[in-house]
Amino acid sequence: MVVTADSSAAPPDHPHPALTAVLDPTARTWLDDGAAQVAIEPAAVRRLFPAARRRCGHARLTEYWSVDEAARAVLLTALPLRGQALADEVTRLHRHGDPAEQRAVLRTLPLLDLGDLALPLVREALRGNDTTLIEAAVGPYTAAHLPDAEYRQAVLKCVFCEIPLDRVTGLGARADRELARMLADFAHERIVAGRGVPPDIVPVVRAFPDVIGAELNQALKEEG
Repeated sequence: MVVTADSSAAPPDHPHPALTAVLDPTARTWLDDGAAQVAIEPAAVRRLFPAARRRCGHARLTEYWSVDEAARAVLLTALPLRGQALADEVTRLHRHGDPAEQRAVLRTLPLLDLGDLALPLVREALRGNDTTLIEAAVGPYTAAHLPDAEYRQAVLKCVFCEIPLDRVTGLGARADRELARMLADFAHERIVAGRGVPPDIVPVVRAFPDVIGAELNQALKEEG
């Protein structure tokens, strides 16, 4: 049952082709050379990853990627590592990175063969209050790997942080009765407090009519 406008849980397209079209020759050469270095010497990513924003820029590239995020994704996907070794390197970059670098790591996770090994990074972002990191965390990797109970809490965190639910990948497929109940409770508390209900939670709640009492249903109709 599709309950709201939803992004696919499929990985985003690899950003290298889009970057090639917008980077100037100097930046393009730097990135291509950097990816080649990383493929030979994985530790080189620790030097190149922080420099990507300065060398390539940070304009918006696509709806999903900024230029610096995409350039960092190119470097990460050039790593010849697998499994725990890849997870360890990605975790190192995330833990030592600034928010822009952390966003790049989170957005690149769907392109890396990590299984569940990167879930600690997602959980760390979801525990924090940086809305840009939370939004980056609720992408295709989370949709594919985060357990149900934690996924519901991630959706609720987005609601509390006023992150639009169309930024949450996989919601149409993963919304269930328990999530609807949680959102209905949230809506009821808002209404009792005389506050508005975010309109994007209404389709999720209404997809499971048994969680809505008559009073809440009427209130949601009045909310419009």
